[in-house]
Amino acid sequence: MAGAPVKFLSVVGFSLICLKMVASTKTAPKIPTIDQAYSKISNSITVEWATVPGATSYLLTAKDGNTVIETTVANSPGTVTGLKAATLYQITVRSISPAGRSQASPPKQAKTVLAAPILQVSSPSSDSILVQWEAVYMAIGFSVSIMQANGLGRIWKENTTNTSLTFTSLDSGTLYTIKAYAWNANGTPGDDSTCNQRTSPGTPENIQVSFDSGALKASVSWAPTEGAFNYTVMALSDSSRLSCSTAFSSCTIYSLQCGTKYLISVSASNDAGSSRSTSAVTLKTVACAPGRVAIQEDPPGHLSVAWSNVDLGDYYVAFVKSDDGLEVHCNTSLTQCNFLSECGFTYFISVFAYNKAGQSPLGDVFNYTTAPCCPSDINPVLVSSDRVEIVWSPVRGAELYETKAVDGFNVVECNDTAPACTLSALECDTKYNITVYSFSEVRGSNTSCTSQFITTAPCSPEIKNISKDDFSMINVRWRSTNDEATYTVTAQGEKGRHQCSSTGESCTLGGLPCGSVFSVTAVAETPAGRSLPSYSVPLETAPCCSASLMVTQVTQSVINVSWTVGTGALTYVTVLQSHTGQSKCHTHQNHCLLGCITCGINYSVAVKAVSATGLTADCAYQSYSSSACCPLGVKLYRLGPNGIRIHWQASRGSANYSTDLYGSKGIFTCAPSAGLSFCDVTEIPCGDVYTVMVSPVAETGLKLTFCPKKIYSVTCSGSTLGMVIYRGKRNVE
Repeated sequence: MAGAPVKFLSVVGFSLICLKMVASTKTAPKIPTIDQAYSKISNSITVEWATVPGATSYLLTAKDGNTVIETTVANSPGTVTGLKAATLYQITVRSISPAGRSQASPPKQAKTVLAAPILQVSSPSSDSILVQWEAVYMAIGFSVSIMQANGLGRIWKENTTNTSLTFTSLDSGTLYTIKAYAWNANGTPGDDSTCNQRTSPGTPENIQVSFDSGALKASVSWAPTEGAFNYTVMALSDSSRLSCSTAFSSCTIYSLQCGTKYLISVSASNDAGSSRSTSAVTLKTVACAPGRVAIQEDPPGHLSVAWSNVDLGDYYVAFVKSDDGLEVHCNTSLTQCNFLSECGFTYFISVFAYNKAGQSPLGDVFNYTTAPCCPSDINPVLVSSDRVEIVWSPVRGAELYETKAVDGFNVVECNDTAPACTLSALECDTKYNITVYSFSEVRGSNTSCTSQFITTAPCSPEIKNISKDDFSMINVRWRSTNDEATYTVTAQGEKGRHQCSSTGESCTLGGLPCGSVFSVTAVAETPAGRSLPSYSVPLETAPCCSASLMVTQVTQSVINVSWTVGTGALTYVTVLQSHTGQSKCHTHQNHCLLGCITCGINYSVAVKAVSATGLTADCAYQSYSSSACCPLGVKLYRLGPNGIRIHWQASRGSANYSTDLYGSKGIFTCAPSAGLSFCDVTEIPCGDVYTVMVSPVAETGLKLTFCPKKIYSVTCSGSTLGMVIYRGKRNVE
């Protein structure tokens, strides 16, 4: 097994030796013969030769000096490329077969043709194309042709020795094909160059410009131009340059400036360039809004609006709109308008300039607020000595009211948002010039408001004294500083109110009821109003006298004086006066006992009422005669079986008497005749005890009962005449 691989290698080596021996027996292919070599393209030479049997390919060689370029081709003809234009080359061919290469063929000279011109084309105008190129090596002339790329129309061909050529009278905006080649001294043409070039478009026509004054834009339209890819609209002014581009036949230029004159032109363009611009169309935009607007109100009620002149403005319109919606305007070629205005309004003012293009843009809108209106119905609702309350209706435009009261030296003022004001701390009985000014934050105070005079109420008088005259009239005196005032004095009490008036400094109150307490005040009054009352002064009238007075004899030496109670009286003083003396009592009751009275004497009785403060009223004076003295020595005498005589001794002075006998069987009375001091009672039963009283009879007929009484026993036995037995006496009240 170890010898097997060795045997295999020996066989392989033998085989290779055999193949080498076989190859060495084949010969190389024949040398080809060049029939012709020529150049049609400046970088190549085409070689033609007869086919060599057994050749599988051919090696073409082009030699220029030290430069050798080889190319392997399969068959004849073959082309060597990568050569230099207008250059003479030595061309050889070798055949190639599996046996190897042949020797090079006999050389053949061939020269490459001229290089193609490198064209630069442009369209300087819409009807021409300029063709330019650089010089071509070894060229002595050039041939350039042009025709429409669509094959329509004629072909222009020009020969030249220059390196540029211009074709004119072409159609604008049309695509042309340009072909050019150079030739050498032998007239052999070189490579040709072909390119396409479009003529630039023609100038657009039928330019139409439409201006939108509101948006400050212009729409420009034109007729479509042949061959135009794009259009450019230019708007030129002294200060700006605006443009717009489009592929269509209309375009809008925005952001135009007011008050400007533009020259508008349109040009068309394509890949060849632009056309000439059209003749400029003049566009005048609307005028700019007037500036430096000045608003004045002089005099009030007349609003003047002025503004500056603007370029391209033919005339102006000023609009004034009030805040209630009402709008007015004026149309003028001047730079000022006048309007009527009202107080308390805010006016919104705008000014426009106009020309054939339309209305200028809206400029600044100004507002002007006129001074607030002045209150016209100022109405004092209260005028006192130191205050004036006034009200008025709210007025348009007023945010605040300022009220001033001026008396020549001093100023009193108040500010309030309400249409009312109370001016306080004023001087009484003083004329004030009062003005109500309306105020707004925007315009300030309206200083043209009219004033009115208001006089404060008079000063309060001061009561100096109150006195009473002989006729019980109350005289009130006061002090005051008022001018031409009427004074009213009022006494107010529980029993009513009493007044007196005067333009001086005193007046008299009459008819005041007695026993009353009054509060006395004085008030001054002028057309401006009433003053505050003076400080009150108390006034007390004398107490009232009793309505009746009654004097009653209580005993022979005592009388009782009584009276009704008088209003206002706290105590009473009763005085009994006669030629023999006086008797007096002071009591808080309504009666008084007066003693030490002498019987049978005429007295005067007086009663005085005294108030708590000591005021005294002499109420009543009355004459009173004291009763006659009680008789002395009263005795009874029998006048028969059934009769009794009563006998007494008369007291001093004349008096009438009355006798009364009181027994168990009855009361017996008799009255003596005038001037007698006895009285007989007939038909009196005997056998009884009688009380006997002889009493003076007053002038009024009243029988006095304060005299002493005696008791007698009247028996039925004994003499029918004689003195009756005295049993005793007693005083009977």
